[in-house]
Amino acid sequence: MSKPIILCVDDDSEVLASVERDLRSRYRKEFRIVKALGSAAGLEAAEAIKKRGVPIALFLVDQRMPGMTGTEFLSKMGTLHPESAKVLLTAYSDTEAAIVSINQIALDHYLLKPWDPPEEKLYPVLDDLLSLWTSKGNSHFEGIRMAGAKWSSNCYELKEFLSRNQVPYLWVDIDKDESMKDLVMSVSTDPNRLPVIFFEDGSHMVQPTAQELAEKVGMATTAVSPFYDLVVIGSGPAGLANAVYAASEGLKTLIVERQAPGGQAGTSSRIENYLGFPAGLSGADLSQRAVAQAKKFGAELLTAQEVVSIKDDGTYKKISFKDGTSVSSYAVVLATGMKVRKLQAKGIEVLQGVGVYYGAAMTEASTYKGKDVCIVGGANSAGQGALFFSRYAKTVTMVIRRDSFVETMSSYLIERIDATPNIKVLPNVVIEEVQGEQGLEKVIYKNNKTGEVGELNVSAMFIFIGSAPNSDFVSDLVATDEKGFILTGSDLPTLANHRPANWKLKRDPFLFETNVPGIFSVGDIRYGSNHRVAAAVGEGSACIHLVHKYIETV
Repeated sequence: MSKPIILCVDDDSEVLASVERDLRSRYRKEFRIVKALGSAAGLEAAEAIKKRGVPIALFLVDQRMPGMTGTEFLSKMGTLHPESAKVLLTAYSDTEAAIVSINQIALDHYLLKPWDPPEEKLYPVLDDLLSLWTSKGNSHFEGIRMAGAKWSSNCYELKEFLSRNQVPYLWVDIDKDESMKDLVMSVSTDPNRLPVIFFEDGSHMVQPTAQELAEKVGMATTAVSPFYDLVVIGSGPAGLANAVYAASEGLKTLIVERQAPGGQAGTSSRIENYLGFPAGLSGADLSQRAVAQAKKFGAELLTAQEVVSIKDDGTYKKISFKDGTSVSSYAVVLATGMKVRKLQAKGIEVLQGVGVYYGAAMTEASTYKGKDVCIVGGANSAGQGALFFSRYAKTVTMVIRRDSFVETMSSYLIERIDATPNIKVLPNVVIEEVQGEQGLEKVIYKNNKTGEVGELNVSAMFIFIGSAPNSDFVSDLVATDEKGFILTGSDLPTLANHRPANWKLKRDPFLFETNVPGIFSVGDIRYGSNHRVAAAVGEGSACIHLVHKYIETV
């Protein structure tokens, strides 16, 4: 853990050296001593330290410096480092200025030069100030700090990206932290370009893309090798299970993920009916364990990388990525799962990410603590989301199109929702409009039986209204049904010879194989799957046997 800092600033190099010597002699075990020659260097040092997220416990600053007095310097530090203790070094003739500083900038103490011996004239004062600073719990977060605002949808997207990829970070709302707001303004010329992300090394990024951020924090976004035995596209439960078994059985395996491991299951606050976990587990926990398992066996994972096309060259498959790079492989497994279905309501696009969210959006739970929120949808994912937010929100209103949950939700969830006092259900309604300025304020709904119009005054709306197969990028290559689900095995349409159109092999397609030999599909994206986590894991695991059989014939 980085030590908090004592920053001493003086334009006299000999005095500065003397100050540094005395400070190191007493405080070097608990604090890092940093010196700056002159006010300009002091400002530069203070700003750099703020970017790294390391606290300054105390400033020891000379009053008489050219260009900027010590009082003026400490006045600026009151905004940049508001929790730091402030001590002014003065000559006897500067006593009046020091007294003014006490009143104007809340100066903690002033010391007359020279302070020899320091055991009597320096250390007792600093000991008291540093002890007081420490007692206030001025600890600091070592890691990524994301500075932004609730009204920025970009902030929400990158918060979700880091959270779902298990990257620790500290969120700082600049509307509540003036010192961070000033720091953001100093590195970004446009206040609307948020978030600004600060790293431990002192560097920062302004409104980065997910791929840029992934590269900065050390995630792999570029393949190590140009060729693999198997490329698994998508890292939900089906894709991860497929990769675990592929890698453990000796196949050189690459997993490609556009957002974060876990897929839709990864956003679930709690999965309670997964075999072997009677207490349940979160989707994030399940995906983290699976990723670690796949990597243990040698599988390679690319994050924030999107596949834009696949070409079948017969023996080999060429997979092209959005950034212009590509890899080749013997076989491909499509496990891209589902994408959320958008709610059609007036005003919803403007508020997406700033009060309107698709899925659980667990990173926003603390934001809406003690406030009223609503959940749109009546399936299991909506029920899990309602129970999760009921622990934080004042009230949770579930908005459903049907009379009840009976046909769409598991009974154990219905029972828990009924037993939760701050969850209420609004049946037989559809959302007509959402309203708000810099965030959601009001939801307008209509009863689909009586036509009666009503409204909810809520701060957030979380939408769980179903999904559609994420197969657009291969729709010109593999056969799908009218909804976009990928057809495999016996579900493929056949000609008189009982083989799919353009199928050139003498054998029939394998169970999870598409109409293109060597391209397989598993999980929710596959036609006929039953959309359960356990079923997806089973399909991904079972498919590897067929991948082996295919590669043996190549």
